[in-house]
Amino acid sequence: MKAIILIVLTFVSFQISFSQKNQIPAKPKLVVGIVIDQMRYDFLYRYYDNYSEKGFKRLLKEGFNCRNNHYHYATTYTGPGHAAIYTGSIPAINGIVGNEWYELSGKLMYVAEDSTVQGVGTSSSAGKMSPRNMLTTTITDQLRLATQFRSKVIGIAIKDRGAILPAGHTANAAYWYDSQTGNWISSSYYMQELPEWVQKFNQSGRAKQFLQTWQTLQPVANYKNSEADNQLYERPLEGEKTAVFPHQINSFALLAYSPWGNTLTKEFALEAIRNEQLGKGSDTDFLCISFSSTDIAGHSFGPFSVENQDMYVRLDQEIADILNFLDKEFGKENYLLFLTADHGVADVAGFSQKNKIPAGSASGATHLQVLQEALEKKFGQGKWILYTENQQLYLNHTLLEQKKVSVKEIYEVVRKTLLRQPEVYSVVNLWDNEIDATLPDYYASMVKNIYHPKRCGEIMILLKPAWYYGFGKGGTTHGTFYNYDTHVPLLWFGWKVPSGETSQRTHIADIAPTLAMMLNILEPNGCVGTPIEAILRVLKVY
Repeated sequence: MKAIILIVLTFVSFQISFSQKNQIPAKPKLVVGIVIDQMRYDFLYRYYDNYSEKGFKRLLKEGFNCRNNHYHYATTYTGPGHAAIYTGSIPAINGIVGNEWYELSGKLMYVAEDSTVQGVGTSSSAGKMSPRNMLTTTITDQLRLATQFRSKVIGIAIKDRGAILPAGHTANAAYWYDSQTGNWISSSYYMQELPEWVQKFNQSGRAKQFLQTWQTLQPVANYKNSEADNQLYERPLEGEKTAVFPHQINSFALLAYSPWGNTLTKEFALEAIRNEQLGKGSDTDFLCISFSSTDIAGHSFGPFSVENQDMYVRLDQEIADILNFLDKEFGKENYLLFLTADHGVADVAGFSQKNKIPAGSASGATHLQVLQEALEKKFGQGKWILYTENQQLYLNHTLLEQKKVSVKEIYEVVRKTLLRQPEVYSVVNLWDNEIDATLPDYYASMVKNIYHPKRCGEIMILLKPAWYYGFGKGGTTHGTFYNYDTHVPLLWFGWKVPSGETSQRTHIADIAPTLAMMLNILEPNGCVGTPIEAILRVLKVY
């Protein structure tokens, strides 16, 4: 009998010990946010057969997939996207209404521009950047506040805005790429000099090693979901006559157009984890990574190009490397990772036209000329439209006051004139808030969500689906409220995250409050998103 009791006690002791050893911690040691610039949702599946088992497929199979995830505003650009992900907000509140906009003073403002700081690691203006133009906190700010700034937060991206906006106002550091030198740089907003490990990375000449010929990773015959390589509506890289493989990556600027821009980003991010001891303290740390090269090249080649497929097949390896590193460094149960994108992208207009799909590239200069002529005919001489940006018209209020002309009167002429243009869908009066009367409810709310009275124009021009401004000589872009620009991936992986998926509609603004629930911290101060119940329920957060 005593022997039986001893066996039972030994077994119970073993079970308790095993349970304690394998218990998932109450909070992750490290949160890793991955933003893939210009990754449209369908890329997860269109290239699926070419992916390895350890990258995107692993996230899909072992993680939680929000399949119906969309942007909730009209100007789907890089700056607003990164800001919305981390603020849980909208341009109308966080102030990031575009990559550039005009201030009330008439000054053109770049999203991360800050003349009060100096570059660190560079003497060029590329270093004069900070998050000061963002008007709300981020989830990364809230984490720092919740831990009395013990949590470390670092942002990394080729693009400055892709590193700076996610890391927030209180970040320990943000690093971005100097295309003149191939170095990682920062600004005096964060530090007075680069840490020794960053200097060593730059001195290693790693970027220079990537100046090589870009060939496809797999045989072109394997890329069955791309069209033939030689297409006149793709835009060649600088120095090339045609947009076909092989591509000569022979400058630091061109490196950003190649898959090695992503490789360099990954390597630098992993060095940051090692050298900054992220995830090694008593509080949760946060690393924000944005892969920019997918967008930089995507504008030139488009979604159905061989280059785009090869870019994502190679990026799949970078994702696999990150997951493998995190597994070894922390264990899957100790880190939380999410992956999403800052916007999607339109198919190249030439590709759509070839396949009998209505599409085209509009000329902003032509629209402006037609409008100026119509306004002068109606109201007299003068520069009625001062600036155009983000599909918006910034009017000359001094002239309006002199001539005693209202914005509504200008709008009526603009609307009547532009609706004669075949590529224009609608024209919206932002100034007088006549959005609901102009658009269906679905689109009206998305336009309302971008209007910031101190940073937006008075009138907005909306093109038809598959139409966009510029890129008349090849390539494509984004920036609309249509699904190809709004539908992006949202994958969760790691700490407490089970395998599963939901087709319930989620929005980009929902990411930050979901993270806040997971980490038991306050959501950002301009947050408008809703925690994603589908994942929180299975995590037993509710």
